[in-house]
Amino acid sequence: MVQVSNVQNASILPQFYTDFLTGKRQLTPDEIEILSAVNKNSDSTWKNIWVDEKEFDPSLITCCEIQGFLVIGKLSCLTLKYHDLALTAGLYDSYLENVVLGDDCVVRNVHYLSNYKIGNRNILFNIDEMSCTCHSKFGNGILKEGEKESNRVWIGVGNENDGRAVLAFENMIPADAFIWAKYRDDIQLQRRLLDITDNQFPHELNTYGITGNDVIIKNTTLLKDAKICDATYIKGAFKLKNITILSSEEEPSQIGEGVELVNGIMNPGSKAFYQAVAVRFVIGRNCQLKYGARLLNSILGDNSTVSCCEILNNLIFPFHEQHHNSSFLIASIVGGQSNIASGATIGSNHNSRAADGEMYAGRGFWPGLCSDFKHNSRFASFTLISKGSYQNELNIMFPFSLVASNGPCQPITIIPAYWFMYNMYAVARNKAKFEKRDKRIVKVQTIETDPLAPDTIQEIEYGLRRIIELTADYLLELKNEVAVAASNKQELYQVAKDYLHQNPDACFTLHEKKAQKKYGAIIIKPVKAYNAYRQIVKFFAVRTLCEYCQRNGKESLSPNDIKLISEMPLYSEWVNVGGQIIPRDRLEQLFVLIKEESINTWGEIHSYYDECQAQYENYKVAYALNLLEKLYSRPISEFTKEIYEDIVAGSKITNIKRFDETLISRMKDFDDEFRMQTFNNAREMNAVLGSITDNEFILEMRENTQNFEKSVSNIFDNLKT
Repeated sequence: MVQVSNVQNASILPQFYTDFLTGKRQLTPDEIEILSAVNKNSDSTWKNIWVDEKEFDPSLITCCEIQGFLVIGKLSCLTLKYHDLALTAGLYDSYLENVVLGDDCVVRNVHYLSNYKIGNRNILFNIDEMSCTCHSKFGNGILKEGEKESNRVWIGVGNENDGRAVLAFENMIPADAFIWAKYRDDIQLQRRLLDITDNQFPHELNTYGITGNDVIIKNTTLLKDAKICDATYIKGAFKLKNITILSSEEEPSQIGEGVELVNGIMNPGSKAFYQAVAVRFVIGRNCQLKYGARLLNSILGDNSTVSCCEILNNLIFPFHEQHHNSSFLIASIVGGQSNIASGATIGSNHNSRAADGEMYAGRGFWPGLCSDFKHNSRFASFTLISKGSYQNELNIMFPFSLVASNGPCQPITIIPAYWFMYNMYAVARNKAKFEKRDKRIVKVQTIETDPLAPDTIQEIEYGLRRIIELTADYLLELKNEVAVAASNKQELYQVAKDYLHQNPDACFTLHEKKAQKKYGAIIIKPVKAYNAYRQIVKFFAVRTLCEYCQRNGKESLSPNDIKLISEMPLYSEWVNVGGQIIPRDRLEQLFVLIKEESINTWGEIHSYYDECQAQYENYKVAYALNLLEKLYSRPISEFTKEIYEDIVAGSKITNIKRFDETLISRMKDFDDEFRMQTFNNAREMNAVLGSITDNEFILEMRENTQNFEKSVSNIFDNLKT
């Protein structure tokens, strides 16, 4: 039912307006005459309009209806231009109620503008409604005075039943959502995160809408309860309600035709256009949402592009790509640097009698065309999944692997370390590719883009152990005499490890029961995978030590360096926290600080992330040294000259092999006769694909390979005694 109220006629202004009255005055009788009689504006009293003391031209306000209070900044006859749109400053053919305008603004054909503070040099053109309620939260998950808890807007990430729901807040990053959504068993932590979010914002019922400076809004249907920051460009949007659009001159945000954004926050440098829809969301920095994409109950990490598809109930870390109308992703946590192919239908329900499930995928998740999975499923980092319907739950714990379906009621096939053996180009290019795509000016959190980092190396460590364990089972099945003679599991483990070392060309398969419910998996090429994993671990460790020397201006590690590194904190368990790799112990320390109220704001939590990142290289080098000790089953103090020479020789071989395999992977695009058959000749192919000899990444990697060869040659010289 429509309610009727009287507009305040007195000249007593509420606090909202008195804050903006410095340098302002009320209208003169002559100005009122021009506004009312000449320019056909209407106001009940003309007592509640305040204008700039020095620069105010009443002729620039025509055919407007004014209700409540209106405060106008400098207004002179000048033209504001943005692209092809050029309009004279002033207020024309609009309805304004309780509005503060900055300097030199254009308000033209705005049919309803209420309760807003407009920044300087704004263009508001052809808008049906732009209003703000006194209880607006601008997409933040808080409550205002007197509101019921049921009014709070949660984002149900990772699970369709809201079991991992989090609250959005301005400047939220995926790391924040991750610690909130993942660690649900810690009730005290959950309560503190809610309190920290609540305490970050005022709760009084005196909210007004905000636009920053240099904002352009045109041809838009509805803006309600929206906070629009500097340099935002909005054109042709359909509905923008209860949102914050963060933007700056350096990182402007943009919203285009037909877009609907409700209950969420968009971070600087992001764009949404062409009928995209987002409801209950946080969109990270430098993201694109376009071509009818639907982002619902989800948080999208920085540098991601989503178009055409449907994404529901997800927490997605940075660098996610999903471009196809026929794909959807539901109820998952994805570790970023991921790509969802066309036809991939990754959802949690309607595939069993079980309740809605969820999925966890490490970074580098890459399902093939038309893939579907049964939840609950889990995937190690850089899992490549062949096209297929996977009708049983999966638990893929081998990183950099290829997974293939063999049909229903059959074991799946896994090739561990597949990327290292057959697609090294993709591994080697990963870091450079994503660094180039990172267009953030302000990098709130450091994102690890190197595929060889502590989080993936710890998964490789697991892969190595699991291959040894499965090989032990295989040897027992063969009734191998040495294996049968082993007196305990530890001896049997060592027998299997020795067998893998002593039989590098052995060809057999292993059965991994844990990889797929009911039917398990067949592990093929386990010896090659074992050797590839070991080579990569050794390479990572040595490369990390080389980087330590470079940072400290050294060519070789000294005994004192080893002592210093040995005294550094050693962390062997790592967590991908929204794209940043943090030791598990440090993460748990953060939780303690939050619960004991030593950390009380999200800003302080972000500072803790920064503190961890500042020590990240030291954490890595201590971990690298520990990896070498594990590989050679002895402390560094017992390393001999022969061990150091073996480490150097092995690292050089892996270094050259990485480059050679990268080149071979890329050369397939140039020398395979089937790939060449669409070209008339080599010149046409080079014109389309470019020349392998001019490939920027290949040239850069060749240089890096040569530099590593030089640095690793001398790294242990001072330790060979």
